[in-house]
Amino acid sequence: MKTTNVMIVGVGGQGSLLASKLLGRLLVDEGYDVKVSEVHGMSQRGGSVVTYVRFGDKVYSPLITEGEADYIISFEKLEAARWAPCLRPGGRIIVNTQEIDPMPVIIGQTEYPSDILEELTSKGAAIDAVDALSVALEAGSPKAVNIVLTRDLQSTLTSRTTNGSPPSKKRWRRNSPK
Repeated sequence: MKTTNVMIVGVGGQGSLLASKLLGRLLVDEGYDVKVSEVHGMSQRGGSVVTYVRFGDKVYSPLITEGEADYIISFEKLEAARWAPCLRPGGRIIVNTQEIDPMPVIIGQTEYPSDILEELTSKGAAIDAVDALSVALEAGSPKAVNIVLTRDLQSTLTSRTTNGSPPSKKRWRRNSPK
């Protein structure tokens, strides 16, 4: 199986690091060679966070560069736009529709862009927009946004056709929080 590249991006405190660790663990349990890498940046100050999860028969490096990501899971819309250049042609962005104002918006220097998803689509990106916060709140906790978005990736992975086997639905259900 070719190496599959997943970027998980968000704002500090949203649970993207936990999501990458859970995804990595699941994939290891499925028998894949997995590499996970984290870049914290200003994550503790609400800044951008990116993690890389690469899996396949043999993975040599944990990093994903521009144009290599098969999937970007974005916990926030501006982060989807920030990391979109890393998406390969034919790749897919799974994006939470939540908007978290960055500092320039908070202090009134600029406005939050209203057309982020439309612009990404016009540039050829396949977008799955998910109101993950509402689903998480329905489930009982806003902290479950990471699980909602990871489950959306699971649905995409289990429905695709590959040379190898994607993660099994049985395994995802067994490892999902109760």
